[in-house]
Amino acid sequence: MAQKLSYLPLSLPLLCFLVLMMNSGELRVCSLDQKFSRDDFPSDFVFGSGTSAYQVEGAAFEDGKKPSIWDNFSHSGNWQGDNGDIACDGYHKYKEDVQLMMDTGLEAYRFSISWSRLIPNGRGLVNPKGLQYYNNVIDELIGHGIQPHVTLSHFDLPQVLEDEYEGWLSRKAVRDFTAYANVCFREFGDRVFHWTTFNEANMVAMAGYDMGMMPPGRCSISLFGSNCDKGNSSYEPYTVAHNMLLAHASAARLYKKKYKAAQQGSIGINVFSYWFVPYSNSVADVIATQRANEFYVGWIVNPLVFGDYPGIVKKNAGTRIPAFTNAESKYLKGSIDFLGVNHYATTYIKDRSSSLDTDNRDIMADMAIEMAYGRSPYKGLQELLEYLKHVYKDTSIYIHENGKATPSTGSLNDTSRVELMQGFIGSMLDALRNGANVKGYFSWSFLDVFEIMIGSKFGLYYVDFDDKDRRRYPKLSAYWYSSFLNGRNKNKYNVVEIKDISLDSQQSYIS
Repeated sequence: MAQKLSYLPLSLPLLCFLVLMMNSGELRVCSLDQKFSRDDFPSDFVFGSGTSAYQVEGAAFEDGKKPSIWDNFSHSGNWQGDNGDIACDGYHKYKEDVQLMMDTGLEAYRFSISWSRLIPNGRGLVNPKGLQYYNNVIDELIGHGIQPHVTLSHFDLPQVLEDEYEGWLSRKAVRDFTAYANVCFREFGDRVFHWTTFNEANMVAMAGYDMGMMPPGRCSISLFGSNCDKGNSSYEPYTVAHNMLLAHASAARLYKKKYKAAQQGSIGINVFSYWFVPYSNSVADVIATQRANEFYVGWIVNPLVFGDYPGIVKKNAGTRIPAFTNAESKYLKGSIDFLGVNHYATTYIKDRSSSLDTDNRDIMADMAIEMAYGRSPYKGLQELLEYLKHVYKDTSIYIHENGKATPSTGSLNDTSRVELMQGFIGSMLDALRNGANVKGYFSWSFLDVFEIMIGSKFGLYYVDFDDKDRRRYPKLSAYWYSSFLNGRNKNKYNVVEIKDISLDSQQSYIS
């Protein structure tokens, strides 16, 4: 039977009927009380989903693309995971994926451009095949009524620049990034109106240069089992974040000076953020919680709103954190039109000021906290959004990533993801009603993409990585999101929890 990889969006009651027809296994029906719908959000609020270039495209060495630091990291002897050489094969299957997005009802799609695909040597000549690919993706999205939201850098600096001058450890990266951004604005800005310079700028510095868990895998203090062969966790993260902030400001200044008047787009940056709650009511834990906010979010966002790092970050980092000149501070301040936030969890914070007595400190020691999970996550998103509104002058916010990891077992039953999405979206609506300046929500991720977290996937669609064609299959969460986006699930409805929907049954249905 021929495979068709698109499907008609379904209401959940109809989904329940079809699942019963497809599967004779064990069922449990649970009732969720949902008191909101898509219509409760403003008409200009956007709902979408996202991926990133290295995690979805594949074609790692095709059509002129050269390696990025993510290619190198995933192939290094220090990394025991998979790699993105093929990933979801999105490079060849983008038309099919955009059709799935339209069928799902996505209003926007967040994706990143691979710098090393567009400009393989990091600077200089543009790769015509890379240019054509991104033009094709953007045109395909627009042709299906889906807004493209583009990230310029998602952990994937060209390896050639890392080899030449150690990438973000050098001020030279500011110049090269600005030139790369200029190409993107020039070539795609007539159709792209939402630009994000960096994904998780704080985690690029922390996970890539302190913990060694992400590209380029540099560290000197052993954390989380990292096995780094180079780096200095004490000062490199601060240097990297400093240069990335200057690169953001430079690109934003270029956009506003040269392109904004004609293109009418906006430019921002993205950070990863928990919501932090004091472990106890003690003064020490309350102060530690604010310190965690300043290190995780303020470290990146304060310079872009106020022109300098938070005082506690400068105090605890001392001479290891670079200082901005007056001129740098001036053009950093006000250089974001919006802030992208990747949020997944709420954590408890306990003071650990004793770490400040350590001579050889990294960012985590400078933060002087202990973190622990345990609190229900949903309310935390509302509290985070209201905190950001209060602290950062009502800056526009996009939730760029939000979702749940589930085991990559092949089961299409992800009721826990449905419940989480429902809870987070409801929490976001509460924040919006309280005046938070939230402009959009993107689930992570649209597909089961290549992930650093081995054995875990976040997708609305299952991707069969054992199949050379990388076939896609909708999970329960894809049906729920489609029903929500099409205004079909408000108040009480039934969600069927299936012990397992076999892929054979799903293939029969979508044929």
